[in-house]
Amino acid sequence: MSSAVRTDGMSQTPYQPVFTNTNPYAAQGEPRDTQFYTPETEHLQLHDDNLPVGAAPPRFMGQASRENRSSFASSNPTLAGEDYNSSSYALNDGGKPGFYGLSYNDSDLNASRPKEAYGSPYADQGRSYAPSKGSSSRKKAIIIGSVVALLVIAGAVIAVYFTVIKPKSDKNGTASGAATNGTGNSTGSSGNGNSNALAVQTGSDGSTVTMENGTTFTYKNSFGGFWYVDPANPLSGSGRAQSWTPLLNETFKFGEDPIRGVNVGGWLVTEPCMYLRNPDVSDDIDCSVPALYEQYVNTSNPAFDEWDLSQRMAADTANGGISQLENHYKTFITEKDFADIAAAGLNFVRIPIPYWAIETRENEPFLAKTSWTYFLKAVGWARKYGLRINLDLHALPGSQNGWNHSGRLGTINVLYGPMGINNAERSLDYIRIIAEFISQPEYKDVIVMFGITNEPFGPTIGKDAVSRYYVQAYNTVRTASGTGEGNGPWIVMHDAFLGLTNWAGFLPNADRMQLDIHQYLCFNGQSADDYSVRVGSGQPCTAWAKGQNDSMTAFGMTHVGEWSMAINDCGQWVNGVNLGARYDGSFTGGGNFPVTGDCSVYNDYWNYDDAWKASMQQFALQSMSALQNWFFWTWKIGTSTVTGNVTSPAWSYSLGLEQGWMPTDPRVSEGVCENTDPFNPPLQPWQTGGAGAGQVPQTVLDSFAWPPQSLTNEANLATLPTYTQTGSLVTLPGPTFTSVSGVTVSTGNGWNQPTDTAQMFVPVATCGYLDPWMGPTASPAACPPLNQRREASPAAFPAPTTPPSPSRFA
Repeated sequence: MSSAVRTDGMSQTPYQPVFTNTNPYAAQGEPRDTQFYTPETEHLQLHDDNLPVGAAPPRFMGQASRENRSSFASSNPTLAGEDYNSSSYALNDGGKPGFYGLSYNDSDLNASRPKEAYGSPYADQGRSYAPSKGSSSRKKAIIIGSVVALLVIAGAVIAVYFTVIKPKSDKNGTASGAATNGTGNSTGSSGNGNSNALAVQTGSDGSTVTMENGTTFTYKNSFGGFWYVDPANPLSGSGRAQSWTPLLNETFKFGEDPIRGVNVGGWLVTEPCMYLRNPDVSDDIDCSVPALYEQYVNTSNPAFDEWDLSQRMAADTANGGISQLENHYKTFITEKDFADIAAAGLNFVRIPIPYWAIETRENEPFLAKTSWTYFLKAVGWARKYGLRINLDLHALPGSQNGWNHSGRLGTINVLYGPMGINNAERSLDYIRIIAEFISQPEYKDVIVMFGITNEPFGPTIGKDAVSRYYVQAYNTVRTASGTGEGNGPWIVMHDAFLGLTNWAGFLPNADRMQLDIHQYLCFNGQSADDYSVRVGSGQPCTAWAKGQNDSMTAFGMTHVGEWSMAINDCGQWVNGVNLGARYDGSFTGGGNFPVTGDCSVYNDYWNYDDAWKASMQQFALQSMSALQNWFFWTWKIGTSTVTGNVTSPAWSYSLGLEQGWMPTDPRVSEGVCENTDPFNPPLQPWQTGGAGAGQVPQTVLDSFAWPPQSLTNEANLATLPTYTQTGSLVTLPGPTFTSVSGVTVSTGNGWNQPTDTAQMFVPVATCGYLDPWMGPTASPAACPPLNQRREASPAAFPAPTTPPSPSRFA
């Protein structure tokens, strides 16, 4: 069956990282690494003929079953049994016997942690587990309880003072006092005579939070967390996510302190399955405006990706034009979500952003420079509630993988094809601009991780080109952050679908790098095994735990940037707009997939019974335990305007909390998988910014010289047109704050290293270039080729883009 074709002639490529049988490493005799891998299996050769040259392989083109589909993962004789059993494809094998008894004992947990039954995670966390005492003891118990309550309150006030106010006061040389008001909010004067306007605002469980738009909500955090705002110093201090999570001005020990995070997917980079939102009358948007993609799906020219969506919206002036996207930014994720994330026991937020948050060029239709404003709001919310941020550059010019979440569904044009180097160098400029901003002292405590590129498709691009790009990005970020222990963010590199073991020993002595892998089950062969069968044999534990442990030693800090509760490809538009699902046989993206089961069993979450939810929760706990350091995809899935429900429930952490299949305390996952091959912390000193950090051997750097002289589909780049480094520098503005009399707030100038003076890569005005998005076609040769390009002479440091004037509070 042919793949779906868009009306603009570009192939609609379903979103799923899978391989063609033209693996660039196969010719070199290098076997495919399949260990602890999920979507990264060879896709069916029969689909190759349906894709245009340079198109990304369909994301969900995994095999239907091991018995009747021909693919690398199922039939390649070089795969040892251990590789197969430890891969995530094994999680989709049917026929696994047994059922896991859902017994639970949390006696090894800290006594302060709430206890819960798997079938009812939202049960009263304050209930007693001690036997009832007689009524004669009640008066004594009440007196003792009252004393204990007073001591707890006093301790909380002291804790806020010594963990937040006192350290900030010592740092800034000013004194602050604290008091408690009737709502549970703590307020204090900064001592400059403006006590009302400059009072520190903070509160714990049960306090009232007033958001920027004036609306309020009750802060609920049973884990000892508190929120904190200092109007006099809005870029210093922080709340605490939970009692066990370090403050932002304290050290988070990667490799020892676990990352328990969540993505806010679908917010600043849109994807069809994330935004089926039914506008609420309380939102500041026109209630007649339907959800982002649904309003265009039944037209003759539907939107498949944000490129299409931007064009459709721009033409749809009656409904507000492209400003509909900003309405989405305002309403889909709000401050309340960040408060709830902390209350869920999570400590990190991964925030995908697109390159068009910085700029667009030529005919790129995206809403430019707008999402950055909302990212800055998220930084403020994260600071307020004590959450750390992993900023992820999710979409690159030209597309790094050809999938809809890269901005445009179609072909790969980064490190691939005649525009591959130009798009890569433009992307490196954006990496540099972001790194310069987040390395500033005002932001480095809260934005502690920087994912330099989300999911570059290494099997097509090739490991050599990806490695050279990563080394160049590493040098770019470290130049922006400056030398010295702890300067700048941790650099996150995705495994590029090549497997964790392929990156063992990569870039030795590199300063603070993390390896990211995305572990999804639903994109492989479809299986009738439900959650109870999977948890019965502990499949997540056997599939993932060993690989994560081994990589922590062989590479260094390794985390899972994306995973979900989906065990099949059910859910509206999970595979792409109007593509259906393999699980129920409705998939129209290519191939003949038999019916495995009924998707309504998984989609209709209102019909889940307690046993089903208990199995789901145990599956979540096994996954968390095996993955160890993780970011769930995603926090929220919007409600469909058609059905009024969330149509992809397995992807929503918040819905799982509400409905009872996600654990209210993720720490309960500790020890769920038996760790037979543990990583023994700490990480090596040079891996964490200590002794030896950044001392990468010169011979290693030389082996990854930039730019590459060839790509997998371009044997000789010397004759291709190239960009020149003569463009004006772009810098990112800082946030703005509500005016308060007598206070000036500096938000930085957007550029951490004034000695970083190189200009940006831009086209030569007199040259003819290919469309950066259209893949490998004939190219005019009217430009200076790569082998004649000269680096631009160092120029005087161009003045950064003028940020908004510091808030002079009048």
